[in-house]
Amino acid sequence: MPKFKSAAIIIFIKNAEKGKVKTRLASTLGDDKALQIYKALLGHTRKTVLSIPMERLLYYSSYINFEDDWPASEFHKYLQPEGNLGDRIAYAFEKAFKNFERVIIVGSDCPTLSKKILTEAFEQLQHHNFVIGPAQDGGYYLLGMRQFSPSVFENIEWSTESVLPDTISAIKKLDATYHLLPELSDVDYEADWERWGWDLD
Repeated sequence: MPKFKSAAIIIFIKNAEKGKVKTRLASTLGDDKALQIYKALLGHTRKTVLSIPMERLLYYSSYINFEDDWPASEFHKYLQPEGNLGDRIAYAFEKAFKNFERVIIVGSDCPTLSKKILTEAFEQLQHHNFVIGPAQDGGYYLLGMRQFSPSVFENIEWSTESVLPDTISAIKKLDATYHLLPELSDVDYEADWERWGWDLD
């Protein structure tokens, strides 16, 4: 596969610390199991983004870890700034567009994120201004664009079911085109995790 020219993927992750990740999972499964599940999701995300040739910009929630399973030879490592989720995503996109022409962002808790979806996202950015991966909870697991457009992060109620429709509305106000990827599910609750039935042993 030829390398995507001037393309980058931003990955937002939380530092894998007991009691600080997957708190909704932890409320029913406990902190240890929630941390184990989150590490499994991180592993899947890492494997998936490594499967496609592009620059990878990794943003940590609390501190940059140079001794973890994300090799510095494959990931440019940064710290997420202060602010709400929209502020932090906007910062990462603005920084990325200083060096790249097509940029997408993904989270770290989607067990069905795939090489095929990432490839489709970058290919569709050749034809559309935006690409969106809808999540079943009303948000999105992926967002991509061809130029920095901060308005798509403004006046959004993050972590609600209105995130996706409000984002699409903001894109339409720009008179821009967008492509929707397949809808996927994040893992936030015990039932979400049981749906996949991954073996953690």
